Amino acid sequence: MVLKKNIQVGKNNFKLIFLVFLFYFCFVFNSNSKSNLEGLFTEIKILDKISSKSSLLKLKNGELKQFKDLAIKSLKCKNSEFDDNPEITAYIQVRDLTKKNNNEVFVFNDWMFSSSPSIIPFDHPVYDLWLVNCY
Repeated sequence: MVLKKNIQVGKNNFKLIFLVFLFYFCFVFNSNSKSNLEGLFTEIKILDKISSKSSLLKLKNGELKQFKDLAIKSLKCKNSEFDDNPEITAYIQVRDLTKKNNNEVFVFNDWMFSSSPSIIPFDHPVYDLWLVNCY
């Protein structure tokens, strides 16, 4: 009696192991790229137009921080997917603490873009702010 080796079983095991590794690496690289897009901290540069001094403010997303007469809150920030023209966007809410008018709660409540801050400008007589970084 001649024993025959089953070669097909070995080929199928190799294909199965290869597919498992392929799915694993695709999942790991895909999850890492998405986690790098959204940041936990937002950096904003604030210019005091009266004294001509600028300050760099680091905000944790979801946390309210007071800067002189402004209450600033960054809800979300994202980095772009493209490396050739990086774009940083952040959803920012700003309240002026000197105004007591209840009809106008926020001075600024919108998305801010780092590459072109004039798309949705922050209009305030004393302060000017723009988005610097998201990490």
